[in-house]
Amino acid sequence: MATSTASPAEAEQIANAPAKSKKKLVRRLAADRSQQTRRAVQFAFLLLNLFLGAQFALWVRYFESHGVTTYVDRPAGVDGWLPIAGLMNLRYFIATRHIPEIHPAALVLFGIFLAASILLKKAFCSWLCPVGTASEYLWKLGRKIFHRNLNVPGWLDFALRSLKYLLLAFFLFIVFTMPIDGLVGFLMSPFGIVADVKMLNFFRYLGTIGIVVIMIMAALSVVIQNFWCRYLCPYGALMGIVSVISPVKIRRDVEACIDCGKCNKACPSHLPVDKLIQIRSVECTACMECVAVCPAENALQFSLSPQKASAAETSAQDAVAARWKHRALKPWTVAAVLALLFFGLVGAARITGHWQTNLSRELYMELVPNANSFEH
Repeated sequence: MATSTASPAEAEQIANAPAKSKKKLVRRLAADRSQQTRRAVQFAFLLLNLFLGAQFALWVRYFESHGVTTYVDRPAGVDGWLPIAGLMNLRYFIATRHIPEIHPAALVLFGIFLAASILLKKAFCSWLCPVGTASEYLWKLGRKIFHRNLNVPGWLDFALRSLKYLLLAFFLFIVFTMPIDGLVGFLMSPFGIVADVKMLNFFRYLGTIGIVVIMIMAALSVVIQNFWCRYLCPYGALMGIVSVISPVKIRRDVEACIDCGKCNKACPSHLPVDKLIQIRSVECTACMECVAVCPAENALQFSLSPQKASAAETSAQDAVAARWKHRALKPWTVAAVLALLFFGLVGAARITGHWQTNLSRELYMELVPNANSFEH
């Protein structure tokens, strides 16, 4: 049996749940399209990141070749791969009320992903994050090969899940205790300016240790569901904490639910969906896999809190339908909100001049070829 990940409030829900009784199935009328929609968004965002990565590599190559190769503009979107820069820029913005000039897109994208977590639970992790996408397909590959994934014992699972919060606490402590002058000095230093180039070079010139670590992570991700995301990702830990205030959650209607347990088995985060009224856990990524497998009409949905059914409803089925009318979010709605956030705020940042790092080619010509020599 999979290890359950329930918060104290959810554990209380489980303990106080009424005894189950056999219910008649009212089968869903419309086919579920949540996973097809989510996969489309995942791959669109993955392709966008691959395009940005290729463009950035060409930009770096221009300076490394001392202007021999074709020049392309630096894609500011690569700043999304600099989460620490995004966190430092957030600290700078909070202290000064100004958006920094170095890697401003890191702050914009950081804000977009935080906003997505506030509005749509931790949807960033399961809908947008390329690492989350890779992790998901690795454990699905493992399930296809071995017909199952490894279940980590509860005590070990809890200890390992704590690691990402410890990492997050470490980064928050370092960034938010750093004096503003020191933070500005770091961002404006050669190291801070070419942090994106150093990131690219890390993967371009992987050493033996780096290759071994990545291979171990990939192997563990094949046998354990979402190994990196579940145990080690501080970015996902932050998104999970922020998602607690999201008004949209996975919610179960007790009257419509037939207690088949399919949602519980489908949940990649091992949450006891079939025993809860709503999922408050910071581990829920809004992947909607539980919703996809639910066979009962209006029993499970990603939604706002239900509304009260009027006394005019003539049947239990009508009352259930009335509770969730205009409350459940369709998959395309989730995709549309994510697209609106992403393209809307990126567009606003471009218009207001808070997207690109505006430094001269001469400076980059000096710094980029020597990126690996800069330390901080």
